Amino acid sequence: MNISREHIIKALEKKLPGPESHRKMIPPHRDLHAPEKEKSKLKKSSVLLLLFEEKKELKICLIKRPAHMKHHASQVAFPGGRIEKGETALQTAFRETEEEIGVTSEKIEILGSLSELYVGVSGFLIHPYVGWLHAEPKFVTCDDEVEKTILFPLLKYQNKTEMTELETVAGKLTVPAVHFEGETIWGATLMILAEFYDVINKVQSPKNKF
Repeated sequence: MNISREHIIKALEKKLPGPESHRKMIPPHRDLHAPEKEKSKLKKSSVLLLLFEEKKELKICLIKRPAHMKHHASQVAFPGGRIEKGETALQTAFRETEEEIGVTSEKIEILGSLSELYVGVSGFLIHPYVGWLHAEPKFVTCDDEVEKTILFPLLKYQNKTEMTELETVAGKLTVPAVHFEGETIWGATLMILAEFYDVINKVQSPKNKF
């Protein structure tokens, strides 16, 4: 299936499935909704699903967090972070993307956004944006925040989920995961990807190629 920029824009304009998609990849003993007493303490954040073509294949830039990070250490994630005072969610996504992987906002076309996702284990409420690069990116990573970039071929791996046993901050868990080049994609990252896959699959793919 070929997925064009236009296809993604059209798909993101429709009603988002949100929890219906997130629940497919949620780790055990997690909740999709923050308890009332926790809502005032949520750490609002945003991330960017940064899409581009490489040799006619749709890819997304993921990052691996360093082991010293306070939250989600050594995990595969999207560029992004906590929203600072005076910032919009989109401004945060742009700022964090530039800080972490060196891609500036003027190179990114925002195609739309996905549903917010609550991550109970760290108290984050994540707003995901979907961005498009018209040229293959050149990354300049921040060593304090990014161990490495991972150029993930989206369409090849949308049906490659395996139940995997992992050591996590909550102990040993068996979770849905995707394995790629020695890395494990799971948790919030995979939940967000699940919604992206569901969204683009609900719109008939155009016959033309990239």
